[in-house]
Amino acid sequence: MRHGEEERVSWDFQTEPEFEAKLAWMRQFMREEVWPLEVVVGEFQREPFIRLLGSLQAEVKRRGLWATHLPPELGGQGMGQVRLALMHEVEGSSMWGPIVFGNNAPDTGNSEVLAHFGTTAQKLRWLQPLLEGRIRSGFSMTEPENAGSDPTVLSTTARLDGDEWVINGHKWFTTNGLVADLLVVMATTDAGAEPHRRASMFLVSGDSPGVRKVRNVPVLGGEEHWGFGHAELYYDDVRLPRESILGAPGDGFRIAQARLGPGRIHHCMRWLGQSRRAFDIMCERALQREVGGEPLASRQTVQNWIADSAAEMQAARLMTLHAAWVIDTSGVEAARKEISLIKYFGARVLHDVIDRAIQVCGGLGYSSDLPLEQMYRAARGARLYDGADEVHRQTVARLVLRDYRTPEGPWPTDHVPSRREAAREKFAAYLVEATANS
Repeated sequence: MRHGEEERVSWDFQTEPEFEAKLAWMRQFMREEVWPLEVVVGEFQREPFIRLLGSLQAEVKRRGLWATHLPPELGGQGMGQVRLALMHEVEGSSMWGPIVFGNNAPDTGNSEVLAHFGTTAQKLRWLQPLLEGRIRSGFSMTEPENAGSDPTVLSTTARLDGDEWVINGHKWFTTNGLVADLLVVMATTDAGAEPHRRASMFLVSGDSPGVRKVRNVPVLGGEEHWGFGHAELYYDDVRLPRESILGAPGDGFRIAQARLGPGRIHHCMRWLGQSRRAFDIMCERALQREVGGEPLASRQTVQNWIADSAAEMQAARLMTLHAAWVIDTSGVEAARKEISLIKYFGARVLHDVIDRAIQVCGGLGYSSDLPLEQMYRAARGARLYDGADEVHRQTVARLVLRDYRTPEGPWPTDHVPSRREAAREKFAAYLVEATANS
């Protein structure tokens, strides 16, 4: 491959009319049934609210739109990443959307790794209840003592003691860890192995002796309800049967990468759902609010914000759908560059669109009378979880540079004086003729 060139392949995102009808129903359902949850959740006790969620989930199941992230033989609907991405865009307009549709993190990622790497016994115990929404799960990898962007360095250990694994360690940002029935835990099993073979993944019951659930870590996005949130946990001599390992010893990093790739697609499309909602608020307020006898929409700066937001959201959407298409057609490993691109670009678009919307709405946008301030706080985390922006940008740069070669000589290959000399040699006969005629 010549430097800077990529293989050209054809691709499209066309979906059949039947699926478009499903998306249309989802949009209406989100607006009429799910969005209202946001403004009354604080008035509910836990159990009545769970029952209300259950009634909405039952309608989703009746429509055949539940747990669309897995193939039918594994209990899902088999939509594929492109269709799933389009669904997440709709669901992502509200934090309750993925929960109502059975596509919420970390349950989706955990069910995917169980489906692809779990044994028959592990699937029977954990996968089916997880898909049916009867249990909840957490993914326990990040540690306060180590950089979350480097999962090859973990202090949590798992050692074999006879027929049992014994886990010791300290984790945090285990989403929903306080209420999780299943904890998927990454731990070092061979500290002397090469970096990507040091860790393994384990299935730990949330009520196992030695699992110490300390607290939900207070975060910029605000308090969560009824124990849901980002938990700090200790694993103190937690003993597990030998068959509790997921995959083989040393497979932890490989399984984590398979889990996180599609998960980043889902995140980015949910962010677009949030971005669109903030964008709609911005446009409405720009038309509604007058300054100096004219609507804000007539001001060039506001017009620039609206145009830039529209362009950036469209770019992020196309990039994300393309990454989803690459996964569907070639697998997660083939989409590494595309996944990293959308992760940091999509997070920036989410932040910038919400920020502009707040600016257009002024004091109203800064207040809790609009959802923008809560969106803004939650959006800041997008630049950190599933890998910090800087790590993804580094990954993109490294993968891009693999397609280039250091040119011979002291100049880039497009150096004009060098090319001129080569061109003179190439066209020497024509140049001689042109000189003679002149």
